[in-house]
Amino acid sequence: MTTWLPIPADSDFSVYNLPFGVVRTPSGRITAGVPIGDRVIDLTLAADKGLFGARRPHVRLFEQPTLNDFIALGNDFARRIRRRLQQWLSQEKPPKNAEDILLQRAEVRPLLPLRIGDYTDFYSSIEHATNVGKMFRPDNPLLPNWRWLPVGYHGRSSSIVVDGTPIRRPNGQILPKGAEAPVFSATQQLDFELEMAFVIGRESALGQPIPIEQAHEHIFGLMLFNDWSARDIQRWEYVPLGPFLGKNFASSVSPWIVTLEALKPFRTRGPVQKPQPLPYLHCRGWQHYDIHLEVSIRPPDGPETVVCRTNTRYLYWSMAQQLAHHTVNGCNVRPGDLMASGTISGPTPDSFGSLLELAWGGQKPIALADGSTRTFLLDGDTVTMRAYAQKGSLRVGFGQVSGTIMAAEA
Repeated sequence: MTTWLPIPADSDFSVYNLPFGVVRTPSGRITAGVPIGDRVIDLTLAADKGLFGARRPHVRLFEQPTLNDFIALGNDFARRIRRRLQQWLSQEKPPKNAEDILLQRAEVRPLLPLRIGDYTDFYSSIEHATNVGKMFRPDNPLLPNWRWLPVGYHGRSSSIVVDGTPIRRPNGQILPKGAEAPVFSATQQLDFELEMAFVIGRESALGQPIPIEQAHEHIFGLMLFNDWSARDIQRWEYVPLGPFLGKNFASSVSPWIVTLEALKPFRTRGPVQKPQPLPYLHCRGWQHYDIHLEVSIRPPDGPETVVCRTNTRYLYWSMAQQLAHHTVNGCNVRPGDLMASGTISGPTPDSFGSLLELAWGGQKPIALADGSTRTFLLDGDTVTMRAYAQKGSLRVGFGQVSGTIMAAEA
């Protein structure tokens, strides 16, 4: 496709992408929006101009503060909106009303686009699970159940924030090395976790599992996700019930939801699974995506340093398998629920998706461009994650998710 709108070749937001989000305009108005190049299509104004047919219901839909009602209408409805926008953008000349509905992306403020009901975090990278296991269980790094099912836990949706939100260093109980009793302290081992999250777009009924071959019908799209982690708090609390305060103080998401339709050209084969999963987890066809990921750290008044480059294709368990397993017991899902992949690590040290792995538990400090080193994050550090898929000139990106560390509350 070609478009009359100038779009930089390296833009994440090509005419092939058209993800959905919610923005606050310079006038303070809230509207659903679609980024395209350096602009954002104001969907409320586009609907008011009759771009999608019947004016009133579409205007009401797109002037909502979240996308939940829109997502709940289903993937077919979202597909029609995207294709209508592609037709509008692919005309030979700019339509007469073009400037009326196009905003400057730099002048709008992206908001959290979802009212997130429930949030689940998985543990689906075999490289990450093995690395962490080697540090804490050298004799038994990968637990026996890991290759049989997508391990996960239920997190806290209230503390999920959008790109650009500062992250307060959390307090909690920590067991100092060699001590017999814990102390109350701000975490000294604040970490990032590079993840990809998917958004539920179709409701399921309580007691009715989602078959793996229907999983993609329930997934609206993907978002870049940073599962901030306080490793020392987590280490003391996680036995016997798993993550709690070391995880639920904050998680960050990118503001744009990239649809599965936009990602179709980038589907790929996943890792070979041995042993073969049980029948309800057995996938047919390519269920993984070839999405490039990177993480950078920028210290206060210093340059940015890329510390990790990896890819979602390394995930052992696919999104379809995660959702099939999540619901096999009859657990129901609702539009706006969010499910994250777990840290995405690759096979080489520069592709590890957390500082815990990159610095190997503090034993191998990471050098930054300003000459400083990191084993864990310091106050003032800004962590930025980026993601895109590319095949030739076809590029579909996620933008970024970024957060700056603030000192703990006294």
